[in-house]
Parts: sequence; C-alpha cells; structure tokens
Amino acid sequence: MAAPRVLLLLAVASLLAVASLGDASGEGPRGRKLLVLVDDLAVRSSHSAFFGSLQARGLDLEFRLADDPKLSLHRYGQYLYDGLVLFAPSTPRFGGSVDQNAVLEFIDAGHDMILAADHSASDLIRGIATECGVDFDEDPEAMVIDHINYASSEVEGDHTLIAGDDLIQSDVILGSKKIEAPVLFRGIGHAANPSNSLVLKVLSASPSAYSANPEAKLASVPSLTGSAISLVSVMQARNNARVLISGSLDLFSNRFLKSGVQKAGSKMSHDKAGNEQFVTETSKWVFHERGHLKAVNVKHHKVGETNEPSMYRINDDLEYSVEIYEWSGTSWKPYVADDVQIQFFMMSPYVLKNMSTDKTAVYSASFKVPDVYGVFQFKVEYQRLGYTGLSLAKQIPVRPYRHDEYERFITSAFPYYAASFSTMGAFFIFSVAYLYHK
Repeated sequence: MAAPRVLLLLAVASLLAVASLGDASGEGPRGRKLLVLVDDLAVRSSHSAFFGSLQARGLDLEFRLADDPKLSLHRYGQYLYDGLVLFAPSTPRFGGSVDQNAVLEFIDAGHDMILAADHSASDLIRGIATECGVDFDEDPEAMVIDHINYASSEVEGDHTLIAGDDLIQSDVILGSKKIEAPVLFRGIGHAANPSNSLVLKVLSASPSAYSANPEAKLASVPSLTGSAISLVSVMQARNNARVLISGSLDLFSNRFLKSGVQKAGSKMSHDKAGNEQFVTETSKWVFHERGHLKAVNVKHHKVGETNEPSMYRINDDLEYSVEIYEWSGTSWKPYVADDVQIQFFMMSPYVLKNMSTDKTAVYSASFKVPDVYGVFQFKVEYQRLGYTGLSLAKQIPVRPYRHDEYERFITSAFPYYAASFSTMGAFFIFSVAYLYHK
C-alpha cells in the first residue's frame, strides 16, 4: 500500500509544480478564441495568410458563414468567444440570434473586433461602424480615389488602388519597427466622428484623395475629401474593448499582402507592400497582445510603517505605491513611464503628484495629508495613446486632531496668550488704582 501512496503523492506534487510554473509565467489579458464571420467561405483561402498569422500567434479561429441559422455569440449567459472578425461586408443580416445589437453588446462586454468593409457594404455593417464612431460614405457606389498617391500598376485605371503611407505615429499600435513600404488599399473611406474622442485614424488618405463613384463624373463636391478621409481607424472603448474598422477587405487579402508596390511618381519600388506588417501589428494591438496594462499590489501607509491604516490624520506623512505591468505578448513585463500621477481627491484634487519608479514596475509617491478633514480618495487615472486605461480609486477618511493631540502651546496662538495676560494685568492695575487712590 505504501508504494501506491508514494506514487500518488509524487503525482500531486508534479501537478502543483506545473501549476506554480503556470502562475509564474502569467496568463494573458484576453482569451484566445475568435469567431470569424464571412459571407463566402472562399474568403478563408483568399485571406489565408492573415488568418495564418493569427493562428501562428496562438489564436483559435472558428469560421462560420454570417447567415448561419445556428449562429450565436453566447450561451447560458456566457460568451463563447473572446473576439470577433467580421469579413462579411455584403451580408444584409446575421443568422441565428446575432444582430447589430448583439455585436454591440459583445463589445460593451469588453470583447474585441475587426471589421472590414468594401464598396458592397450593407446597411448592417455600416450601422455597426456608425455605433463605433465611424461613418462610411453614404454613397453606396463611392470609393476612395487618388490621382496622385496611387499604385503605379494602376496608371491606366481609375486610381482606386491607393498606396497609403500616412500612418499614425504610435509604436504601441504599429510596433517599434517602421513600416517602410506603402500600404495598398482599395475600398471605401470613412470619417471619424469628431465628437468621439475614442476613435483614432491609423491610416489616413492623402490631401489629394476624395470619395466618389469612379465610374461617374463628379456632379458636386464630394462629401469626403483629403486627409479627413480615414482608410483604417481604431477605437478603444472606456471598458478597454478594442475595435479596428477598415474600408477595404482586400487590405487583408493574400494578393495585397504579397504584392509589390510602387507609388506613382516615385522611383522607389518595394518587393512587398506594407500590408502584411500593417495588419499583423494592428491585429496584435486589437487582440491585446500589446499595449495592455494592469495594476496590482496597491498599497498606502504612514511613512515609517508598513500596515495600512483605516484612516489618516491631517498633516500625516504617507506613502502610496502600485505595481504596473505591460503584456508583451508572452509575459507580463514592468511598465516604465514618467507620467503616472497620484491624486488625493475630495471633490477636487488636494494633491496631484507624479509618481517615481525604480523601473521594476513599482511606482511610488510620498506626500503630506492636507490640513482638511473629510473622506478622500487615492486616485490613479492613467490614459496614454494606444494603452489600456487604468482607473484606480480607494476611499480613506481623514480626521482632525483629537483634543489630546494638539501641542501644549501653539506658536501661532502666542499673540492671543499675550492679549489674555495683558488684559488680566491691566484689569488688576486698574482695580488697585481705583480702590486705593482717590
């Protein structure tokens, strides 16, 4: 009997060791299962390079037709997928229990999405984009046209094959390696809603571009012109859900990913367009493989102590610290920045101070509690381009001095002491003079 028990103990010990290793490596900020909706299964092969790059990074893809009658995003109150890829621009309606509201609720629940449209975009796709802060050109026949910044292979065409290079300046969204080659784009343009500060233009059209029907003569000024046209935009919601919206499904196709490119009027040609690097880096950002922050081990205490008090007294010296990590795609790494601030807040910030870091993820700050009592909050509100937002708040009361905690003689009260004693002295002298002198 002893031998089986020893084997059982060894098995349990090995499982615990594996579990501890897993905890040490850390889990990613998002799940890895994606639902890919297409309006034609041929898209699976025509865009296989993009899908292959997602699978190579460990993402689990499930392909379904957009009008599948058994389609569902959740079951028994639990979402079945962690992200959504909508490559079905022409579908008029989704199958099963999925509709526009279901997709928006999916995003509201903190999940991510990539949406690609083209000139055949349906009202359903346009409606989802609008709810995400992006408005496609209302003309259903319109496409982005540029007679200057087009790919030279289309010299005799309608100049709808755009060679775009006006990219957002953000290493978090596009990666640290610069995209040297222009990005090929053929599709419809959109405008970012100016009232939505959460939307960013990642790939913009040039000042010479406009949106119109390439097969008809212009009868009026186009509604979208110049750099106001966004070709690819991203949106990060307040719940840190991320959405990428592209006006071109071809942007992700094998043909554009592998094609060479030469911009019209330029002598420089590239053996490979920048599409592959562009879609790979932006998809890493969308699915939280980069730019995701987390805060742990929030602590505060009086200077010289380690225990967290239930309340502070006015004029106490305190220390506040928090650890901030960034997901690198494989593990959590210390996040290093010089713009993380702590607020000591009651109706308005009484203390606003930059936190220092030792570059091992620990941010800390020391300050004196204001000479105001009430219910305060420690607040860290951190928003930086491309990164998930951090919002930390912890409530703590601040009390005044108790009656036995004041100084025996307060320096600032010396004039009042002097006034009191001088009054008593003057009254004594007056009394003596009044009683004994006539």
